[in-house]
Amino acid sequence: MKEFGHIGVIGGGAWGTALAQVAARAGRDLGLSRKVTLWAREAEVVEAVNTRHENALFLPGIALDENVRATSSIEEAASADALLMVTPAQHMRGVCAGLAPLLKPGTPVLLCAKGVEQGTLKLLTEVLEEALPQALPAVLSGPSFAAEVARGLPTAITLACADEETGKALVHAIGLPTFRPYYASDLIGAEIGGAVKNVLAIACGIVEGKGFGASARAALTTRGFAEMTRLGLALGARPETLAGLSGLGDLILTCNSPQSRNMSLGMALGQGKSLDEILGSRHSVSEGVFSATAVVELAAKHGIEMPISEAVAGIVTGRLNVDEAILTLLTRPFKSES
Repeated sequence: MKEFGHIGVIGGGAWGTALAQVAARAGRDLGLSRKVTLWAREAEVVEAVNTRHENALFLPGIALDENVRATSSIEEAASADALLMVTPAQHMRGVCAGLAPLLKPGTPVLLCAKGVEQGTLKLLTEVLEEALPQALPAVLSGPSFAAEVARGLPTAITLACADEETGKALVHAIGLPTFRPYYASDLIGAEIGGAVKNVLAIACGIVEGKGFGASARAALTTRGFAEMTRLGLALGARPETLAGLSGLGDLILTCNSPQSRNMSLGMALGQGKSLDEILGSRHSVSEGVFSATAVVELAAKHGIEMPISEAVAGIVTGRLNVDEAILTLLTRPFKSES
């Protein structure tokens, strides 16, 4: 099985830093003197990681493995044997374009961000295929919070790759007793679950922020899963993937914990704060805000009804206020559950 002596992580936010930590720990478990290169835009992140072994901006209080080295040189990261792409979905194409002249053909690129590209309505594997065609694509998605993963708390996640040999090599390369990737071949299923759950988590946060109770949140999560499933199946995803870690599992996590950036954003909206006010106070990206309209447009393109996602899109675009969006959902005609 192929070993990866050098892993590059593109994106120095909380999730990228946590995955760099996982890659370094896994390398030690495999007996490798593995180099892990974390590429970050922020000079303060590079300095803090390399001098204090901490990403104080995005993941404060977590001591990083000494084999994690940060850089502002994308050329250095691109020389790795495998790349973990952790840049936000709406910036993925631009970063891939910068990597295109640098990446060796056949290099595995594990997509770790979640979303649908605005405008093109492309999934991130499609963006990767267009902007970085020499890459061998894979997807990492599932119920995981960066701080918990970085601290070594038990986590299970889906790793999808069409090439089984490469997929299982990646599982072997980053797997730990406390970080358990489950191999799958269904990239679309892994992607669509991650993209849609961010939008639904905003809705669940609004329910929490408005004080509507646990019954309402459970109903919304369940009906949201129906929306995710309809869209996923229309795009060619497998039902078992959507019902697995990257679909239902991630949805349960992000719709039930304020640790979720998307749920906490929804809570603030439900409590009466404006979207600009919320986003202006944050360092990290809440992907659901930027994927909501793309998810809804993609669904419409395939004739799929997604009323909860449509309500969230209406809120984040300013077309509806929170109360109007709630009224729209509560006054829908009664239907069968199927």
